[in-house]
Amino acid sequence: MSRRATKIVATLGPASSEPVILEKMIRAGVNVVRLNFSHGTAQDHIDRARMVREVAHRAGCEVAIMADLQGPKIRVGKFAEGKVLLEPGARFLLDAARTEPGDQDAVGLDYKQLPRDVKAGDVLLLNDGLIVLTVESVRGEVVATRVTVGGYLSNNKGINKQGGGLTAPALTAKDMDDIRTAMAFQADYVAVSFPQNATDMEMARQLCNVAAAEHRHRPGLIAKIERAEAIPNLEEILRASDAIMVARGDLAIEVGNAVVPALQKRMIKLARELDKVVITATQMMESMITNPVPTRAEVSDVANAVLDGTDAVMLSAETAAGKYPLETVMEMAKICEAAESAEDVRLDADFTGKTFARIDQTIAMGALFTAHHLGAKAIVAMTDSGSTALWMSRHLIHVPIYALTPNLSTQRKLALYRNVRPILLDSSADRDTALKQAEDYLKSRGIVSSGDVYAITSGEPMGTPGGTNMLKICRAS
Repeated sequence: MSRRATKIVATLGPASSEPVILEKMIRAGVNVVRLNFSHGTAQDHIDRARMVREVAHRAGCEVAIMADLQGPKIRVGKFAEGKVLLEPGARFLLDAARTEPGDQDAVGLDYKQLPRDVKAGDVLLLNDGLIVLTVESVRGEVVATRVTVGGYLSNNKGINKQGGGLTAPALTAKDMDDIRTAMAFQADYVAVSFPQNATDMEMARQLCNVAAAEHRHRPGLIAKIERAEAIPNLEEILRASDAIMVARGDLAIEVGNAVVPALQKRMIKLARELDKVVITATQMMESMITNPVPTRAEVSDVANAVLDGTDAVMLSAETAAGKYPLETVMEMAKICEAAESAEDVRLDADFTGKTFARIDQTIAMGALFTAHHLGAKAIVAMTDSGSTALWMSRHLIHVPIYALTPNLSTQRKLALYRNVRPILLDSSADRDTALKQAEDYLKSRGIVSSGDVYAITSGEPMGTPGGTNMLKICRAS
């Protein structure tokens, strides 16, 4: 079993949809498979999810499935010739009422609200910020702009407003349909695009819970932080979510590239403080779409996210459409392991001045502290809901955490948590039998040998969610 603590999220796409390739990627270190709902039909996603489950089973390890919702389409329409070249200084119209294909002078809009969201002087960034337009006037449905930074503009490219301020709702009618599809195959996580506040996340949770009720399933919710408006509301969004994604693409366009690295560090730190999970995403290994090795800058980027304490690092086009999906995963896994070996563990400082109101949380912290100072080989959390393992995983420690759970859905969710190795184990037996099963598992995998110390947390009576109330320090027989 890998000693790597940081998890890898890989996006499924044409380059990775062959079961043989995906199995190799999972064996190489993929923990979470992302299904991008911006592409494909409902049936496509259902078929892919089934394939992921089958392949993971064959590879001998469960992975989590993330359904990533498309969110609002804030885009230009199509062009008669597929694209146009916009020259700096030229005038260009964005026309919400236009139905015919675009040309050199004007294009229609998928996002009909744009004329009401902008005013003269606003700066619009198109195609990931490669094209910059300054708004000169708004008349009715027509936004008249001047090209500041030119280039080729092709069909359906995205529009961002510098500084934020577009009013598109986070959840569209398509997203609501996609939530039902994702719950039909019990996606472990649902990622919500462009949330602006806690209300967006609460609405998404309600929709997910209703759609998943018949399956007795509750997915984890991931807020993708990609709007300028989300930044002041970061804490409330975190509290309403199970995880956040530092979605650096759209975020960088709205707030500026230079601001993003410090924001990333702040988001990771706040997520960990609030016992939430965090994924760092966008262009992490971008050059590996076409090259067999990453750039030095990409290696540093991934390593720094790991050293900041991210739970997971994410691959998008690299594994969805790149030439080297397997090699990318292998490289990323190596970078994560190397960075983790240089981590500075400061558990004592983490606990200074801390008080815990809950017994189960106190037990989790006690296990960390004891295992760290005793030099334990492993911490075992016998957990029904996964909460004990989550709390433990919020602190950097070089002792691996093994979460033993009788719930398949908990096992899959835990696949995203840093430094947690989730294992499905029937713990319906009495406590002594369950503890012996746990030790047998650790010994059979070579995690502990005779005489090694390990810590184990459980609840008495067993099988009660939130009932962890016991910490036992064991020496392997």
